[in-house]
Amino acid sequence: MYETNYKKKEQEVCPLVIKNATFITSAARADQFIDPQKPMIAVCGKSNVGKSSFINMLANRKKLAKTSSEPGRTRLVNYFDFGEFILADLPGYGFARVSKTEKEKWAKTLDEFFKKSDKLSHVFMLVDSRHDPTADDMQMLEFLNFHILPFTVVLTKTDKLSRMKIKEHVRAIAADLYLGESNLIPTSSETGFGKNDVLQKIKSVIEAQTYVVENELEEDEEETEE
Repeated sequence: MYETNYKKKEQEVCPLVIKNATFITSAARADQFIDPQKPMIAVCGKSNVGKSSFINMLANRKKLAKTSSEPGRTRLVNYFDFGEFILADLPGYGFARVSKTEKEKWAKTLDEFFKKSDKLSHVFMLVDSRHDPTADDMQMLEFLNFHILPFTVVLTKTDKLSRMKIKEHVRAIAADLYLGESNLIPTSSETGFGKNDVLQKIKSVIEAQTYVVENELEEDEEETEE
């Protein structure tokens, strides 16, 4: 079902065209976080879930975000300019072969980043479609809910599953996370499956943010006139 729908969507107009995504900077501390003047979308997930590949898929580039066979490579917040929005690639969590001190450092970076929720328009939380959500995934979900952050769960690596298995795993993972199936987007960076669904979500986030900003400007103008 998902692959059939994907083929149909590939024939439709892409909901959001990414022309020239570029790397901006990396941040290791809160005082290095950027203050964007356009919508910012964060990408988070456990180590080796496929964040870099996901970002490259959206950017239509193979090496914008550096991929590695060694989990835990991303230890900074990496910012990318995607034209209509800023994408923040967050440090991967749950990598076992990292010292306790390093894990605490990453956790602090994530905590400080999410505290600035007023700068964040949406979060894509990546989960491996082949496996049940981990304890770290559940903790991240609780963290997003605690900070009242709008988010969508993106399932990665669906090319490793059959069509029937994709459907089964979407249902099972949604149940594990106590979410509706519509809150999950199955994807594959290898085939591009689900890419348009993600771009459609990003487009809706941008439009919602634009609407809010325009309303605030109108209210400011009315108060000035009074």
